[in-house]
Amino acid sequence: MGTPSGRRAYDSLRRTDQAQRTKAEIAQAARRLFTANGWAATTIREVAEEAGVAVPTVYAAYKNKTGLALALADAADLTADLPAELAGLEAAHDDPAGQLAAMAAYDRRLFERAGDLIAMVREAGRTEPELAAVYRAGRRRADAFRTEVFAAWPKGTLKTEVGEAVDVYAALCSIDTYTTLTEERSWSPDRIEAWWAGLLPRELLGP
Repeated sequence: MGTPSGRRAYDSLRRTDQAQRTKAEIAQAARRLFTANGWAATTIREVAEEAGVAVPTVYAAYKNKTGLALALADAADLTADLPAELAGLEAAHDDPAGQLAAMAAYDRRLFERAGDLIAMVREAGRTEPELAAVYRAGRRRADAFRTEVFAAWPKGTLKTEVGEAVDVYAALCSIDTYTTLTEERSWSPDRIEAWWAGLLPRELLGP
């Protein structure tokens, strides 16, 4: 008698599950090494050893180190909970200061949960044009989103024109500011978020 079709389906699901787990383990290993040793100093062989898999398994899953970094970069935004930011913006639809607080909360979550990935992509972009393009695209998306929010506010809400307001926001709520305050000044993420929520309206909003 042949193998029941149900058993074949289960075997297929098990293989798919194992493949996904393996990819996740490789990605986690790469993240640890990229963060600890830097992009340039990390090799695919070291990633494989850290993940406990063969080198060809890493290539089969991600093609090369750049592909692995791109996969990690794609996952970064997911960790920051974009739906929460959208909910906060909608809840404060007639309150620019409240919307700025919702945006600051998103940036805090992004840097807290994926700041190491952002720094890795920026570092790798110094030698890898594809990753440099990914980093620039992320910055452009953030600028475009902030432009859309600021432009929707009534005239006179901002102290300055929209483009300059976007520049000021980007300077204040940056990965560099977050890293300096957490790593060098021992600020907590909660404190940074509260500071941003108070600072942004003072810097951006008119009387």
